[in-house]
Amino acid sequence: MVFASRGWRAGAASRPMLLTCQPGFEALLARELAELHGMAAGARGPGWVEAVAPADPMPELRGLAFPHLTLLTPVAVEGTSVNALAGAVAEQFLATLRGERIESAWPCIWAGPHELVGLGRRIGAVEAAFHEILKRKLSRVARLATAESPRGIGPARGLFVWFTDFGRAWVARDAFVHGPRRMADDPLAPSRSYLKVEEAYAILGREPAAGETVCDLGAAPGGWSYSAAKRGARVVAVDNGPLKGGALGHPSIEHRREDAFRFGPAEGAVFDWLFCDMVEEPHHVRRDIVEPWLARGWCRRLVVNLKFGRVDPVGLLRELRAAGTPLMRRVPGLRVSHLFHDREEFTLVGEVAPAAG
Repeated sequence: MVFASRGWRAGAASRPMLLTCQPGFEALLARELAELHGMAAGARGPGWVEAVAPADPMPELRGLAFPHLTLLTPVAVEGTSVNALAGAVAEQFLATLRGERIESAWPCIWAGPHELVGLGRRIGAVEAAFHEILKRKLSRVARLATAESPRGIGPARGLFVWFTDFGRAWVARDAFVHGPRRMADDPLAPSRSYLKVEEAYAILGREPAAGETVCDLGAAPGGWSYSAAKRGARVVAVDNGPLKGGALGHPSIEHRREDAFRFGPAEGAVFDWLFCDMVEEPHHVRRDIVEPWLARGWCRRLVVNLKFGRVDPVGLLRELRAAGTPLMRRVPGLRVSHLFHDREEFTLVGEVAPAAG
């Protein structure tokens, strides 16, 4: 077994990190770190990027879009067998546990890139062997371990293990949870886009409630409308296309066959939620839907998806977060995320601030 910090050159005012993301988006994550946050990115592989951050990286981590989970000050462990890897992780965990009392459930998260065939089975075997070691040494602590990833956004303490290949993993006690997570499907949902809005609720920290109103622009085939309606919200689904699945004929969904770019609420009306997931150029959606709705005070919170397939994603992030823009003024706590279920797109969520005056 080997404990190492290969490749890190972290000085007193810096901190090593391992950031995970959707496979295929590592280069964009590295660019986001370097160009927008001044953090040096190092080695990378499927679904992960090494980086060096300031000694206190929390302010920067909260503003990142592409990461799903960030391991803070991780240590590399290596082993040629399941038992060797499990022993190395256990040794590292027990060494950092000295003097610490664990009295409640703690996250014990094991993961790695799905692209490596068979790695999932390897991780599962190492995890099982680790738990056997922990049961023998600290049975009470072992019983309190949970495999459920922490919910919400922010720092977490537990055990976080990320495998880069069959014989190597990064181990950390501290992590930053960015919010993206796999969601359960619903057989009545009209499309997979349903999963995106379900995930977005977790990022925002709330979901549509019974009696609230939702305007879903570009709604067809109705995945987002169905998600809100099944919670008891009243939905106006605006799209010239047809609704399908659980959205079709739902008593809480009013289907308006109109142009989403021209639709607005009745005079004096305000929707609790604005939904928008349209296959349109992102600047068009922001300029001609999001900003007018915010300026006119037509919604109290928003979940908006912007496609970046034909624009520079990092440049789009820079524009979205620019201080003084209508978006940042009206949605000061705006979160821009690349969700687990997103493809070439960002999901924006936030509460709309009351209009001045």
